[in-house]
Amino acid sequence: MNITTLQNESITLLKALLAIPSISREEEDAAEYMSLFLKEKGFTPERFKNNLVVKAPDWDESKPAVMLNSHIDTVKAVSGWESDPFSGIEEDDRITGLGSNDAGAALVSLLAAFRYLSKCRRTYNLLFVVSAEEEVSGANGMEFLVPQLGKIDLAIVGEPTQMNLAVAEKGLMVLDCTAYGKAGHAARNEGENAIYKAIKDIQWIENFRFPKSSEFLGPVKMSCTQIEAGHQHNVVPEQCRFVVDVRTTDSYTNEETLAIIRKNLQSEVKARSLRLNPSGIALDHPVVEKAKKMGLRTFGSPTLSDQALMPWPSVKIGPGDSARSHTANEYIYKSEIKKGIAAYIELLEGLEIG
Repeated sequence: MNITTLQNESITLLKALLAIPSISREEEDAAEYMSLFLKEKGFTPERFKNNLVVKAPDWDESKPAVMLNSHIDTVKAVSGWESDPFSGIEEDDRITGLGSNDAGAALVSLLAAFRYLSKCRRTYNLLFVVSAEEEVSGANGMEFLVPQLGKIDLAIVGEPTQMNLAVAEKGLMVLDCTAYGKAGHAARNEGENAIYKAIKDIQWIENFRFPKSSEFLGPVKMSCTQIEAGHQHNVVPEQCRFVVDVRTTDSYTNEETLAIIRKNLQSEVKARSLRLNPSGIALDHPVVEKAKKMGLRTFGSPTLSDQALMPWPSVKIGPGDSARSHTANEYIYKSEIKKGIAAYIELLEGLEIG
C-alpha cells in the first residue's frame, strides 16, 4: 500500500473528524463516522458503546497480539479560540481544531499504520482500538473495553509526544482527608482545633520524600490542592477537610503509596479511586530496543492516558506536542502526521515480541 496515499487520506480523515463535536461522553457521531470509514476500507469493526475494535484479517489465536490505540474524545473548548473549534481550518502545513493535537493526529496516524501493516507479513496479531471517554477516565471507555479485548501482549498508545517514546507514565490518586477535633468557643480555652491537626499533616505532605524514585518519572509527587473548615468565626472547628493530588510512579503501586500516606497522617484518608495506575515497560523490551535503534528519545510522561487503565505492557508515542493539548487554537502540522505514520510503520514492521 502506498504510504503517500495513506498520509493524504489520514489528513482528510482528520479534518472530517474535527468537524464532528466529540466531547467526552458525547462521541456517538464521531464513532459512527469512524465505523463507516473502516467499513469502506474493507474492515469489520466491532462497536462497544462509543469504542471501536477492529482486527487485522489474518488473526491467529496462536500469535501474540499488538494493540494500536488512541482516543476519539476531546475536552470542552476553552475560552480564547479565534476560530470555530470544529472548523478544522487548514493553512499551509497547519490544521487548527479541537482535538487535532490531542489526539486526532495520533488516531489517524495509527489507523494508517494499521491499514499498511494489516497487509504485511507479521509474527503477531494486530488490532486497532478507538477508545472513548479518555479525557475523563470514564467507566465506558478503556476500562469498559479491557475485559472485551482478551490477552494483549503490547499496546501502542497514541498521544502527542513529538514521536518520542514514553516508557513510563505517572498514575493518579485523589485523596479526601479529614482531620477531626472537638468544637468549642473561640473566646475560651476549649475545644480541639481540627485545622491545627490538618496543618501538621499538610506539612508532612509538603516535606515527605518517598524512599524510592523512578528512573524515568522521578519521585512520587503530592500536592494539597483544596482545604475547607469551620462554620463561623467564633467556633473552633471540629473538622478540617483537605484534598491531596498524588502523582504515583512505577516505583510503587497505588496501594503501596496509599499505605505509606495513611501510616504517616493522623487525619482520615480516603482514596476516590485506585484505578489510575502508573505504568512502565522493561527497557529491554523489543519495542523499546527498536525505538532506540530508530533514534527515538525515551522518557517518562507526567500526563495521564488510557495506559493508566491497561493491565498490559504499553508505550505512549504519537505526533504532536503535549504542550498544545487543551489549549485555545489547538493545532497539528500535516508534516507531523506524515512523519508519524512513517515512524509508526518503521517501529512495528519486523517487530518480534514473545
